[in-house]
Amino acid sequence: MLILSLDTTTRAGSVAMVRDGVVVYEQSGDASLTHAQRLPADLMTACRAAGVRITEVGLFAVAAGPGSFTGLRIGIATIQGLALAGNRRVVPVSTLEALAAAAVGDSPRVAAWIDAHRGEVFAQMFDREQGSVAPAGAAISAVAERVLAAHAALIHGAEFHGDGAIRYRQQIAAHRPTAVIADDVPPLAGALGVIAARHPERAVLPHAIVPIYVRRPDAEIARDRRAAGA
Repeated sequence: MLILSLDTTTRAGSVAMVRDGVVVYEQSGDASLTHAQRLPADLMTACRAAGVRITEVGLFAVAAGPGSFTGLRIGIATIQGLALAGNRRVVPVSTLEALAAAAVGDSPRVAAWIDAHRGEVFAQMFDREQGSVAPAGAAISAVAERVLAAHAALIHGAEFHGDGAIRYRQQIAAHRPTAVIADDVPPLAGALGVIAARHPERAVLPHAIVPIYVRRPDAEIARDRRAAGA
């Protein structure tokens, strides 16, 4: 099966083509442009590079969050439109799960950390089992120091991956001096497609995609603060 996958949860994001569980094309986006400016042109470029037509795509995959609220909505809406037009289903995948799946390392445990800004991280622990990634804890949004203090036992021996781990390297090192912290953040679209290929049972109708926000959007928080102040 041919799967087209899209990640717009970061500024650059990425797009990939996966055929029968193997990534045949993957490309990060141009971070100097917004997702709205690049899409759907990036997806058409992926089709041309892979030598396929969009009508040949049998399944779509999309990063469902957590991540940039605006980017998340743009990515989901784009995939929903393509899936509706082609009468296809979509596999929504957690960004943290994709990050853990894309992580290269030897530890059986992966701490996936995404920079949530405002001093916080979106974080989740994963266990590698037989080549797959199984969640060991629910995704949370919290200040990096609190994540490290509250989950000390679970984090012990884990490798840290993601832009959140890079940003809060010093805090991690203070709690776990021997922790392995990956220096690079891989594009996630390929991992999204591979996960979708392994779990076609997760596929839903386009309108049934539920974004994973973990925390409330900034706009809602600001609105409530204004209401409280009034």
